[in-house]
Amino acid sequence: MNNVRRELSSQQQEELLSILKDRFIKNMSRHKSIEWAKVQAKLEANTEKLWSLNEMEKTGGEPDVVFYDDNTDEYIFYDCSAESPKGRRSVCYDREALESRKENKPQNNAIDMAADMGIEILTEEQYRELQKLGNYDMKTSSWVKTPENIRKLGGAIFCDRRYDTIFVYHNGAEAYYSVRGFRGLLRV
Repeated sequence: MNNVRRELSSQQQEELLSILKDRFIKNMSRHKSIEWAKVQAKLEANTEKLWSLNEMEKTGGEPDVVFYDDNTDEYIFYDCSAESPKGRRSVCYDREALESRKENKPQNNAIDMAADMGIEILTEEQYRELQKLGNYDMKTSSWVKTPENIRKLGGAIFCDRRYDTIFVYHNGAEAYYSVRGFRGLLRV
């Protein structure tokens, strides 16, 4: 992790909470049985999570609550932007892939960016859960957590939605494209 200060000012917290509340109210179908007041209380009690949500917001993720985990008493936020977050595109999969490129290296990689933001990259299963809530990545694609056996062989997987179907593809982990980013999740 880098040495970024993981706090928001009071004003930044208020602004972010207002954005998140508006998004929550406008998209009740994503979280029918969840109450905003309980979510807000959890967020206010954990300012580092607010910092991570702000990072998700700044990079175009449009985070929103999508689940409540009874077992862990956590609200789960996913990036709910229609397309892969714009501020997280043109990245290869991980540091190993980035370092393997001899030339034309991307600026960053998905795994390190997620870690620096304090979030997790979605798994294929989580990506499919997100797609049950709407139509995402109709023009873009998103890296997803790649199983170790695939990664050991130099590959990585990504997903998108085309023809009303969720597709899972493979690519060399060092590949990067202007329309491929990654989606994350945050547990609060």
